[in-house]
Amino acid sequence: MTNNGRAASKTSAVSNNGASANGARKSAARAAANDRPRPHYARFAHIVGWGMAVPERVLSNHEIARLVDTNDEWIVARTGIKERRIAEGKETTTTLSIESAQNALEMADISPEEVDLIIVATATPEYSFPSTASLVQDAIGAERAAAFDLSAACTGFIAALGTAAESVRCGSANIALVIGAETLTKVTDWEDRGTCILFGDGAGAVVVQGSDVPGGIMSYLLRSDGSGGNLLTLPSVGATRPGGVAGLLDHTIDMNGREVFRFATRAMASITREAVAMAGLSMENIDLIIPHQANRRIIEAAARGLEMPDEKFYMNVDRYGNTSAASIPIALCEAVEEGRVRPNDRLVFVGFGGGLTWGAIAVHWDVTPPEVSRWHRLGRQVRYGLSRARSVGRRVLRRVEGAVFGMQAPEVEPPHRGKK
Repeated sequence: MTNNGRAASKTSAVSNNGASANGARKSAARAAANDRPRPHYARFAHIVGWGMAVPERVLSNHEIARLVDTNDEWIVARTGIKERRIAEGKETTTTLSIESAQNALEMADISPEEVDLIIVATATPEYSFPSTASLVQDAIGAERAAAFDLSAACTGFIAALGTAAESVRCGSANIALVIGAETLTKVTDWEDRGTCILFGDGAGAVVVQGSDVPGGIMSYLLRSDGSGGNLLTLPSVGATRPGGVAGLLDHTIDMNGREVFRFATRAMASITREAVAMAGLSMENIDLIIPHQANRRIIEAAARGLEMPDEKFYMNVDRYGNTSAASIPIALCEAVEEGRVRPNDRLVFVGFGGGLTWGAIAVHWDVTPPEVSRWHRLGRQVRYGLSRARSVGRRVLRRVEGAVFGMQAPEVEPPHRGKK
């Protein structure tokens, strides 16, 4: 054998030995991974709590008629809206979110420290950052929860609930708090007769919990069509908008009502059918549809498109107007309270909004609110207080650390625009 042949054989042997060693290491790694404890993956996501919060101030159509050229009869005929709630003073998207979250947790008999995930759907946060969800997390004392906001306009609650359900199903969260909250009247043009009659403020929340028991959220669908994004807009200060007063003055809702109406009636009917079929049901199996409360005429048109009676659609748009991402959870809370939702019912939540976006969720409503004794309620309030105290304590500790260790950001001279 030549030297080259011996070298080749030696190289081949080394390669084979290396491959064998690598294979052995991979096998050992796989065996070790199989021996590690695995997280529990819940197959089903159930709604176990719900709550709402609306401002105290009621604004009637008669009051709006003193602001613009309109009247109560015209507004009711065109929209079905008789009044709406207006956030005033210290009422904000965050405060309404916090109140609705606390109500939902109380209904579910779940403590804040048990929550793994908080999602807030809103188009009207106080800040671009921090997120409203982070502020809620701090306020209620949910110290171990991940928290973020989600923006999908009036479809936001559908998107947030679907996202939370998927997180619960895959095991990354066991208990999720989902909130839809808006203060749209703060971004309403009160001189525009076409939009100022529509919007109201409020918040609604649900608690989603993982379980091995079949039921709960059965299907989730979300669709988008950005080609219609200009039909419903809320301009914001940013790269394409001026800062300062000029940008803020233009920060109001603009809508092509006729085109949105046409889109909404088609989208709601089609996505409802898809979600019902995806859940393995037929429309005859559905006990109640809880739609986004935008306009009574849109809901009635969707009912005709689905060939279902109006009684199968829950409506409270007459009392609250269009509260965007908050409308479905608020409607759910009132439907349960009025006895329109009963154990073992099959429900559909369906919405549409700017983006354009639309979506639907089919739900098997298999929950009965727990009966809570007075002592149990008192103990829960103590746990809430302790959770909140821990959150306040962390904030105080952070300030003390900053004072003791001088943890302050160095001063940086701002860039001079227009200069290199």
